[in-house]
Amino acid sequence: MSTTTIRKLTMARAISEAIAQEMERDPRVLVWGEDVGAYGGIFGATQGLLPKFGEDRVIDTPISESAFIGAAIGASAEGLRPVVELMFVDFFGVAMDQIYNHLAKNHFMSGGSVRHPVVLMTAIGGGYNDAAQHSQSLYGLFAHVPGLKIVVPSNAYDAKGLMIRSIREDDPVMYFFHKGLLGLGWMPSDDWAEVDVPEEPYEIPLGQAHVAGDGKDAAVITIGAMVPKVMAARDRVAQEGISVEVVDLRTLVPLDRRAVVAAAQKTHRVLVVDEDYRSFGMTGEVAATLAEEALDYLEAPIRRLAVPDVPIPYSRVLENTVIPSVDAIADEIRALVK
Repeated sequence: MSTTTIRKLTMARAISEAIAQEMERDPRVLVWGEDVGAYGGIFGATQGLLPKFGEDRVIDTPISESAFIGAAIGASAEGLRPVVELMFVDFFGVAMDQIYNHLAKNHFMSGGSVRHPVVLMTAIGGGYNDAAQHSQSLYGLFAHVPGLKIVVPSNAYDAKGLMIRSIREDDPVMYFFHKGLLGLGWMPSDDWAEVDVPEEPYEIPLGQAHVAGDGKDAAVITIGAMVPKVMAARDRVAQEGISVEVVDLRTLVPLDRRAVVAAAQKTHRVLVVDEDYRSFGMTGEVAATLAEEALDYLEAPIRRLAVPDVPIPYSRVLENTVIPSVDAIADEIRALVK
């Protein structure tokens, strides 16, 4: 009889463990990107892989994003399963043609004869004063493009299970990890994300949201680094007698619309919170889903809290103003219930 070993891991270690286990299971899985080898990735997502699997499978690339993402597209078409890291989501602009014209569309344009089992992972988010070109989330931009699956974990357990599932997908997956959740010693990190993780491999299906907190007076639907902030706000308003349900979407594509509707049916009041920009993003899509499928259940207008349509400021005071805070979330919950 086998036993399951459970340890508490940071999100960075959970991601690297997931990749290592898939590399052990499937020799077609390769890793490449800037500083993913000897350095272990600047955010620790590939730590320990180079000594274990060697330079043939863990490849440090030049600073040429269009080239190494394009190489992943070609390699996947020939049967390999690359896991490719681009340091910051903000840098994807130099490789957008490869992403939205080829990676996302080739399966459709080839009549299904070409597949691209690529995991394209990158760091997102602000909160550490790295200014407008290193602090965005942008997953809503890529969720808008048909053909890409979008994963945004909020804790180490989900990070491992979602990474394993992503690598096993036959379609391209964009995997966004928030810098403030990874558990890095040199960057402020939310301890909420460091949780018990089984040593054995496991999968979390894409498109399956998780109810992170049960409640009856209102529901907050969110994703990624906003989950621990929403949970903190939930604890705060609970002292005032307000019971809040928290839905962690986990993925934007597929979007678990059933979970969104179920939250509205149960609580009759919904707030959507996001660290991506407010306009044309996740909050709007969730709100539209509620308007189309759950309007009769709502007893108050849907509320949205997200980053306003401005670049992320360098100033700490201004950055803290534009990124939703625990205080701002709690205030929105109170306004929703009242």
